[in-house]
Amino acid sequence: MGINYIKLIFSLVLTLVAGFIGSFFTTPYIASWYAHINKPTFIPPNWLFGPVWTLLFIMMGISLYLIWQSKGNSQTAIIVFFIQLALNILWSFLFFKSQSPLYAFIEIIILWFAILATIWQFNKINHIASILLIPYICWVSFAAFLNLSVYLLNK
Repeated sequence: MGINYIKLIFSLVLTLVAGFIGSFFTTPYIASWYAHINKPTFIPPNWLFGPVWTLLFIMMGISLYLIWQSKGNSQTAIIVFFIQLALNILWSFLFFKSQSPLYAFIEIIILWFAILATIWQFNKINHIASILLIPYICWVSFAAFLNLSVYLLNK
């Protein structure tokens, strides 16, 4: 089975657009609200988030492509994938635009379970597709810890 470049590009563009939408809610608040809140000492520098998220969204896109190309029944897995992708965008809205670390923390826990469900669903269809999502859930785990720390430092 060869590579379907149309599906691959669509999968990559789709996930990168989700990242762009999230950054639309994030970027305007980095120099204002976010710059003035208390943050934990272990928080990575701001410049690191863009490249990390870009790489993660590319890996998500490849993972989605592998599932889309599979011969098995992938409908449920793809639905779960889109749910977690929407939750990913929602976190940026809640944390940055709404400036609500508490609601964002509650939501990121839901996002974490949605990513876990996606990994589980993808693993039933294509093991490599599920493995590609492991760095994503690890980063979201770290982000959840950061989110909680920001909430506790600013409540």
